[in-house]
Amino acid sequence: MTAPTESVAAEQRPRREAPKPLTAGTRPYIAQALVYLFVIVPLLALIAAVPFAWGWGLGVVDISLAFVFYVLSGLGVTVGFHRLFTHRSFKTNRTVQVLLAISGMGAVQGPVINWVADHRRHHAYSDREGDPHSPWRFGSSAAALAKGFWHAHMGWLFERDVTNAERFAPDLLKDRVLARINKLFPVWTLASFVLPAVLGGLITWSWWGALTAFFWAGLVRVSVLHHITWSVNSICHMIGERPFKSRDKAANFWPLALVSFGESWHNSHHADPTCARHGVLKGQLDISARLIWMLEKAGWAWKVRWPNEQRLARISVTEQQG
Repeated sequence: MTAPTESVAAEQRPRREAPKPLTAGTRPYIAQALVYLFVIVPLLALIAAVPFAWGWGLGVVDISLAFVFYVLSGLGVTVGFHRLFTHRSFKTNRTVQVLLAISGMGAVQGPVINWVADHRRHHAYSDREGDPHSPWRFGSSAAALAKGFWHAHMGWLFERDVTNAERFAPDLLKDRVLARINKLFPVWTLASFVLPAVLGGLITWSWWGALTAFFWAGLVRVSVLHHITWSVNSICHMIGERPFKSRDKAANFWPLALVSFGESWHNSHHADPTCARHGVLKGQLDISARLIWMLEKAGWAWKVRWPNEQRLARISVTEQQG
């Protein structure tokens, strides 16, 4: 019996599927209008905050509620959306997963699956063609970087193209519980603004207390958190220190470490994306990693990908140069 010809053998081999496209159509006009609404209205509230606070309307209740909701929603993004769902830096039980997903959507940065798809795409094409929010998109001249900063910081949000979740987050789409929670994003968004108002009204027993809590712990808190998160996309890809080897221009920017819960150690993160701690050097504050450590101690997190000598040696600039 003769051996099959090369063409026949080629036909018998399984064919590799072509990669799915980066994007999956565009947002409907109503959804795009809501993006503008939830970006611009909190921003206007932030602009109005200084004169508003100077004369009246800011009290201990407002500050306390804003702080609590900032921490809850912020850690929902950094620990939940980012380190758990995007990079699988640790494993946890279903209850913690649900709580992190809901609290993260309270930051009003989009549904968890969309967020993860965007961020995985960012890592796949960081500072190259295909990156949804690179500040280097238009070049390296002063004018190009000014335009790039705007694009990376918030301009990319106004583009209608939607990252293809089937390509970048198929695991999350298959998770029925997470997919169900993801579809309820409008509910979590509404709750993120209504809950502070309700609590403010009940604590002060006044409609005025409800209004000021809605303003400070709702609108202003969301806008501040927006701009801290977006600063990691923009500032942390433009300026800062780069002690580790990465394929892009991600940098560590220490002034944002506290308010970003450790996300601004961005060079370290891009050099080793699955590591649960981003602030890997001495003195680098990383509140998100501390929360993961607490979950691990309580038995609610396991298989945590902590930094060690081998991981650090692999990404060290000096090690690679030597």
